[in-house]
Amino acid sequence: MTRDLRAAHANSHREMLKVVIATSLVTCLELFDFTVFSYFAVMIGDQFFPATDPMTSLLLAVGTFGVGFFMRPLGAMVIGAYADRVSRRAAMTITIWLTAIGTAAIAVCPPFAVIGVAAPFIIIVGRLLQGFAAGGEVGTAVTFAMEAAPPSRSGILVSWQYASQAAAALLGALLGTLLTSTMSPASLTQWGWRIPFLIGLSIVPAGLYLRRRLVDSPVPAASNRGTAIPFVELCREHGGTLALATLAKIWSTVPVYAVITYMPSYVTRVLHMPPIIGFMSSTLSTLLLVVVSPLSGLLADRLPRRKPMVLITSGTTAVLAYPVFAMMTHAQSPRAVLLGSAVISVLLALGTSIGALLVLEAFPARVRASGFAISHALGVTLFGGTAQFIITGLIKWTGDPVSAAWYVAPACLVSFVAVLAFKERRAAA
Repeated sequence: MTRDLRAAHANSHREMLKVVIATSLVTCLELFDFTVFSYFAVMIGDQFFPATDPMTSLLLAVGTFGVGFFMRPLGAMVIGAYADRVSRRAAMTITIWLTAIGTAAIAVCPPFAVIGVAAPFIIIVGRLLQGFAAGGEVGTAVTFAMEAAPPSRSGILVSWQYASQAAAALLGALLGTLLTSTMSPASLTQWGWRIPFLIGLSIVPAGLYLRRRLVDSPVPAASNRGTAIPFVELCREHGGTLALATLAKIWSTVPVYAVITYMPSYVTRVLHMPPIIGFMSSTLSTLLLVVVSPLSGLLADRLPRRKPMVLITSGTTAVLAYPVFAMMTHAQSPRAVLLGSAVISVLLALGTSIGALLVLEAFPARVRASGFAISHALGVTLFGGTAQFIITGLIKWTGDPVSAAWYVAPACLVSFVAVLAFKERRAAA
């Protein structure tokens, strides 16, 4: 009997490891393709959005980065509904192909100097495809991971999803650091920025191989025959939960795009420091997210409640946003940039996966993928996707680099209030 129990326990661990690898690693590759654009926004702006004013060129580039986010809610609705009604695994396969097509379009597109206005048009279409895929990928993959684990282990499986998202940004930052330190500025601007996008096309063979080995969740087949369209049911029966979940997402998305992925552009164009400092900052931040997120997942499985930790981390981020940007601006040193980014990153890592569990457990299984995907996509789109554009505009308008905090701090405060109003429904262990 003991031997049988040990074998069953080992088999359970193998299955959970398979889920972690197939969901998290592929999500990492998909979001790498999506987020790497922001790291090379300066170069992409020069190639596809030429302007006499460098800040205007950057503004157009980060605006294009934001365009991809506006397809995420549509992708969340369409792919999330497919995941809820048909198959979680099949939905995750669709996102692989869409991501690959969008990434290939960006990787091989000729610059504005060669094909004129067709160049920015192709870049925008590529971003739209990436955004549509990302909108469905995150919600479906996180839901699959949560449902594949017993309630007592759901925190650790979900946290690996967020570690993988950070790993995507880390990979982009490492490549940015490597390329900026080994290539001349002219070569990097002309063709070097394409290298990460070409690497990102590995999503197809890796993703298809790993996800075909997964055992699909029985939830869609068991609970959705003859039911309403998931989005309709969400709006009719869970509208308040959906709205609060969307607002709760703001604190864990705005700082990511304002403090972490925007840092290479912020350091170069705003603080007028060497580009490698910005990439080092992003590398440190994402490394902390990768390391601390699984620890947060372990903590989540031991906490009796989710809300207090989410309130602590979101509230502290709101309070520290202005001091962090002020320190970076006035110190004008690599140490200040690294320290400020690290503080925000640790707070994000501690609270994000716990906040995700809070939302996942609030939706019934038959609309869980749609509910989480849509709330996540709306929060990221409306507030995260616009963060770099708004912050760049604020700095250009005011001439004050610290004005970046004018967007970050209130955004986190809104989430703090939303989490206060959120009704917690802890799954039984």
